Parts: sequence; C-alpha cells; structure tokens
Amino acid sequence: MSATAKKRAPLPEDILARKGGEPIVSLTCYTTPMAEIMDEHVDFVLVGDSVGMVLHGLKSTVEVTMEMMILHGKAVARGLSSAMLVVDMPFGSYEESPEQAFRNAAHIMRETGAGAVKLEGGTQMAQTIRFLVDRGIPVMAHVGLTPQSINTLGGYKVQGRGDAGDALMADAQAVAEAGAFSVVLEKVPESLADKVTAEVPIPTIGIGASAGCDGQILVLDDMLGLFTAFKAKFVKRFANLGEDAGAAIADYARAVKAREFPGPEHVFGDAAPGAKK
Repeated sequence: MSATAKKRAPLPEDILARKGGEPIVSLTCYTTPMAEIMDEHVDFVLVGDSVGMVLHGLKSTVEVTMEMMILHGKAVARGLSSAMLVVDMPFGSYEESPEQAFRNAAHIMRETGAGAVKLEGGTQMAQTIRFLVDRGIPVMAHVGLTPQSINTLGGYKVQGRGDAGDALMADAQAVAEAGAFSVVLEKVPESLADKVTAEVPIPTIGIGASAGCDGQILVLDDMLGLFTAFKAKFVKRFANLGEDAGAAIADYARAVKAREFPGPEHVFGDAAPGAKK
C-alpha cells in the first residue's frame, strides 16, 4: 500500500475481531463535511437518531423518521472512504415484528450503502436481531439507557444499578447470542460495563460506561462543544467550537455594521484581472 493509499472501510466482522484488542474508535455524525474530517481517524461512523435533537431541535429521538435517517445517512456516506457507516433504525421502524424490521433495515442499507444498522433493546429484541442477521443484515445492538424508551424508563437515568444489573447483563448476552457483532452500552455503572465487557463475546462500545469497554463513541457535536443543550456527565468537550462560532459571528456582525466587510479584497472591479486598458 502506498503512503497516500487509504485503508479500506472495516466490515462488521472486522469490528467483531477487535474484541479484547486495540480500542475501537467511533463518533456519531450527520453531515458530509464532518464525515470527511473524521473519516481517517475512526473505525466506524454512526448516523444516530440523535440527529433529531442535535440538528432539528426535536425534544427526543422518538420523533425521528426513516426519511430523516436516510437523508443524513446518504450525506455521511458521501464523506467516508475508510470508515464503516452504521445507521440507527428510528423508533417505530423495527419493534412491531422481525419482518417489519427487515423491510426497513434493508431499505436503509440499500439507500445509504451502510455496512450495518443499529437498533435498541436487549432480550426483547433478540429474535428480531437473529431474523435480520440470518437474512444478511449486520446488527449493532444497544442496551442500557435506550433513548427511544425514555418514556418508559422515566428519563435519561443510569441503567443497571443494583439488582437491575442482572437484567442488563442478560440483555447483552441475548443480543450477542442472537448474532449482533457489537453492542453499545449507554449510561451504565463502570463496574457493570467492565463485567459485561469481560463476559460477552462481542465488542462493547461505551458511552457513559467504562474506559475498559472495547471501544468508545460520542456525538461529534457534543465533544466539539457545538451542541450544549443536553449536558451529560459522560461527555468530554475536546473543543469549544460553539463559543468560537459565537465569537466569529459577533465579529462578522460588527464588521458589517461598521462597513468594514466586505473590504477591497472581497469585491470585484469593472475590468477583468489582466485586461488591457
């Protein structure tokens, strides 16, 4: 491979093979420019249904539609060449039956070129995961805090504390046995995340879980400081681009009002450059 050649995008089986190895790096993204920036640094990019809250101002992920996921899935796909694309299945697109899940998962993959889909739920979704995997749909599972279920979970609460830890472990084991190639652990106690990681045979992808997970994921807009409406303990701001953008916009407004912008270098003369007088 030449120095300028790009690595091929990993397949679900490549992610599975990383169990217990080098940590898996992933981010959630919704647009082509951001996908291009992160492509060489991450193993997979998730087009999350958090797009509804982050980019569309919705109150929760429950309001997100298939059309929105496909639109943003296509956008992110255009920016990737060396990272795998995973797309969330939105609320209501897979819970009714395995057959419904297959139709919608196949539609998402066909329209976006995604390498896999992600769906929420543990033991109750194991049959659906097996149905999809048996029909050629790679599935990333998601247990712990499942945002599409906040109305029944009572909000964005830590999951798996105390006696509830056994149920969460059962969820992780069920999705692994059903054929999921990895599982997101969201907002679970660190010790439980470590135990799940040690006992399930598929990679765990932590978000508010443990550094001991097989990989990590954050929402890009959260970690860059672009989206600050949802303040979670597990989010580390690796930059404060929202503040930088606010300052830049304020400076632009000042320059316009002062007639400092546009300057001579930003406007056009009557004659074309190089034209004879």
